[in-house]
Formats: sequence, structure tokens, C-alpha cells
Amino acid sequence: MLHQMTSTPTADDGLPPTLESTPPAEVDITVDLLRALLSDQHPDLADRELTVAANGWDNVIVRIGADLLARLPRRRLAASLVLHEQRWLPGLAEGLPISVPSPVREGRPGLGYPWAWSICPWFDGDMAADVALADPSREADRLGSFLHALHRPAPADAPSNPYRDVPVTALLPRIRDNLERLGPGRDHLAELVDELAPTPAWHGPPVWVHGDLHAANLLVTDDRISTVLDFGDLTSGDPAVDLAVAWMLFDADARRRFRTAAGGGEPVDDATWDRARLWAVHLGLNFLLHSADSERFARMGDRLLRAVTGP
Repeated sequence: MLHQMTSTPTADDGLPPTLESTPPAEVDITVDLLRALLSDQHPDLADRELTVAANGWDNVIVRIGADLLARLPRRRLAASLVLHEQRWLPGLAEGLPISVPSPVREGRPGLGYPWAWSICPWFDGDMAADVALADPSREADRLGSFLHALHRPAPADAPSNPYRDVPVTALLPRIRDNLERLGPGRDHLAELVDELAPTPAWHGPPVWVHGDLHAANLLVTDDRISTVLDFGDLTSGDPAVDLAVAWMLFDADARRRFRTAAGGGEPVDDATWDRARLWAVHLGLNFLLHSADSERFARMGDRLLRAVTGP
């Protein structure tokens, strides 16, 4: 079983109308490099077995022994995201009912590696994108309660994210352009986008949002969602961006339970739910447009766009 933090590509401006693959790394991250960094900064861990577990869009994940991992940015664009996790996630984790990989140690630039990096707990499990939930209604309650706990008011100096802390209606030109790029046969999606376009914006205070909550960033252990991964896109804003996960995981009945749990016992209001559905369209399109080297994301995108046009 694998613990992997999977970042979703967030910007598609300027991409050609084809499926896109993982961008090249700007730094060559190897086991030898990490061992040297550990020897220099965390020598008590330097003799442990090291294994590359994932090489994603933003980070390389290297397992350190049985219970830890190193998370090292592979692109400059991701370097600041690690700093956000180091600053904010330990405090947020204290009030959350599902485990999160809060950093337990910090790494500094050194030995030719240019950015901060983190050491986090290793969690065993299977990605929710790859396994069926044994009890979707129960997990809808649990994940909804997790988001209700996370979506607390955020401070003024919370990190910003130009792809997630914007009104989803501001993304309508991109959404429509992405529909065109996918080709014909998407009339039902275009009609849904037109239906959701007038949805009112979020007028509440900015709340903490995960920003990249999808089925490949959830681990399942013993038939339960056990860990919420990858807070690199942590930001503040409209909770609707996280609520889009409802269409990635649940059928209509479980989505209703999720909506009530995420609202703290009362269903999330209609406008927020409609914005979440529009976010789901946006994310589903991005999954498909960036899935050239990921069967998992292609599958996730197809499932999401099917669900979001259903009941």
C-alpha cells in the first residue's frame, strides 16, 4: 500500500489543446541527495532505508524507514507550498477528526538543493481513487465532518492561491474553453455550466480550505478514509472548492449526507452547493486535460464529469 501526495495541475493557460503530461523536474532529486541532506540536517535518520515512493507534479516523496517520508519540491512553483504546510498545518491538524500529514521536522536548502523540504509521518493505505468505499454513507458523514472542522475562519495572513481563492464564476471563460478543447459531445456539461453561471458568490468570511481535495489525496485503510493528504494548496476563501469532492466519491444519497455533515448538521446552502458543483466541473475538465501520463486522473475526470451531470 502506498502513501502518495498527488498534486493536481492548477493552471492550464497557454496549453495546447491536447492532454498534458507531468512537467519536467527542475532539480534532480535522488535517494543519494536525500541521504546527504539527512546526514547534514537530521543525522539520526540518515542510516534508514530510503525509497522513492512518488514523483508527482510538484514533489518527490521518499519513504524514510517504516514510519516517515520526505517531501521535496521538484519545481520552484511548489517550493512556497511546503513553507505554507510547515507554518500552518500543525495548528490546523489539532482540530481535525481525520489524520493529516503534518510535518514533524523541517529541512533547509543545502548541498545544492535550493528549497525547504519536510519530513512527515508515513501513512499506509490505498488511494480512494483506486478502491470502492465499503460504506459510502458513513464515509460521507466522516469526510463532511472533517470539512466542517477545517472550514473555520482563516486569519488575514493565510496563504493565497491564485487558482483556488478566486470566485469560481471567474473561471467560467476557462471552463468553457476547456469544454471546447475536449471536443464535441459535451452539450450536457455546457448546459450545466450555463445553469450554474449566475450562482451568487461567497459572501462569508474567508475560511481555511484544503484547495486540492480529490480522491487521489485521500487514503483508505480498513474500509475507512484514514488520511487527508497534500495540503500544498492550503489557502483561504470559499469552502465550495473543497465540497466538490462530493461528486468524486459519493452517489446522490451519500452526497446528501455529506452536504449535511459539511454544514455542521444543516445542509450547506444552495448557492455554496451550486458553486461546489461548478468547481467539480472545472476540476473534472482539468483532470482529463492533464492525464496523458496518468490513467488514474483520466479515470477520475471521467467519473467526476459523469457524476456532476447526474441527479
